[in-house]
Amino acid sequence: MKNVIIIGNGIAGVTAARHIRKNSDHKITIISGETDYFFSRTALMYVFMGHMKFEHTQPYENWFWKKNRIDLVKAFVKSVDTTNKTLLLDNNTTIVYDDLIIATGSTPNKFGWPGQDLKAVTGMYSRQDLDTITEYAKDCKRAVIVGGGLIGIEMAEMLASKNIPVTFLVREKSFWNGVLPAQESEMINRHIREHHIDLRLETNLVEILSDENGRAKAVVTDKGETIECNLVGLTAGVSPNINFLKESGIELGRGVLVNRHLETNIPNVYAIGDCAQQHQGIGERRPIEAVWYTGRMMGETVARTICGVPTEYQPGHWFNSAKFLDIEYQTYGWIWAQPRENEARFYWEHKDGKICVHFNYDKISRKFIGLNTFGIRLRHKVFDKWLTDERSVEYVLEHLKDANFDPEFYKQYEAEILQKFNQENNTQLVPKKKSWKRILNLA
Repeated sequence: MKNVIIIGNGIAGVTAARHIRKNSDHKITIISGETDYFFSRTALMYVFMGHMKFEHTQPYENWFWKKNRIDLVKAFVKSVDTTNKTLLLDNNTTIVYDDLIIATGSTPNKFGWPGQDLKAVTGMYSRQDLDTITEYAKDCKRAVIVGGGLIGIEMAEMLASKNIPVTFLVREKSFWNGVLPAQESEMINRHIREHHIDLRLETNLVEILSDENGRAKAVVTDKGETIECNLVGLTAGVSPNINFLKESGIELGRGVLVNRHLETNIPNVYAIGDCAQQHQGIGERRPIEAVWYTGRMMGETVARTICGVPTEYQPGHWFNSAKFLDIEYQTYGWIWAQPRENEARFYWEHKDGKICVHFNYDKISRKFIGLNTFGIRLRHKVFDKWLTDERSVEYVLEHLKDANFDPEFYKQYEAEILQKFNQENNTQLVPKKKSWKRILNLA
């Protein structure tokens, strides 16, 4: 029986623990200083907005851990001694391991801005960040958010829900335009401003100014502006949480370097989730993937290996989802900000300016490569199979009804989408009748 230690109680670490327990009698210990129990990190914003209580973010009852013989230690790990297979905790105790899984997630980026460590300056990643925002939002007259990613838009929505004026500093020419094509990025620009959020594009933070009590009182931008504020959100991306490993002998890049089995250069030491970095990305994927579902997949994968069934991490086709205020976003396959030489695009946008689909496909073979959708919820399993089967863009368009997740509650846009495609491509495609047999075969 092995003594398996997992550092981090996020989705990756907890999934690994659950699957190791399903398949073995190994001793399992999860170490985390953030919270007593695993919680859904993506739900933190809804706690702040009053939609749920923090305890509602915990997927498992408190008795779950004891029943499944998973020990919990609330502490931060200060260092790892891989020679003696021991961990030094911040309470100066040590723990011995046979197998070690590093699942420490990410930390918000800081770029050495003057004033970045003042009171009321925070990221939006941890439970502690939520507590900070909650405390300083009580008397906040204006907030400034720095960085235009998914965490930034979540924080903007949180604060706006409390009627706190928000200024949003984004260094790019258009919101998230390193990921989104121009049409979708411009749609989100409009949507942010429609929610009375002061979006400042091509604007960088220079300095955060302090009041007499060490709390942020204003920011200075590279436009020469000074914007008064009582709360500053630093949401300019995240980086793997690995500083405590620098003297461990574990090979590091931006994250903990791992092979396809999620093994480090040290025997019996693994890394999963946001902190893990593949030596080379899998297919078109990035070497580091700070995404909830990939953390879960890595947890399942490493559990099999530790339980005697060596398994490669194979995440399959790329997909992701998010929410920009009240517009839902999904992406399947690959659709880059700029099309590649072999790629063609088809874009349809509803007249209300809040619903769109954007298809990416090969110019010659017509193979469907990927899709973005805003405001229309589509079925993951359907698109996953279409990508595996290498369906043509014409097939996908004709069978789009099969992928509509909630046809009873949303208007049907398939005919309008197909009509525009026909006009632009001089084709005569027609929607195929929805087939439940075809859909059930995908499940």
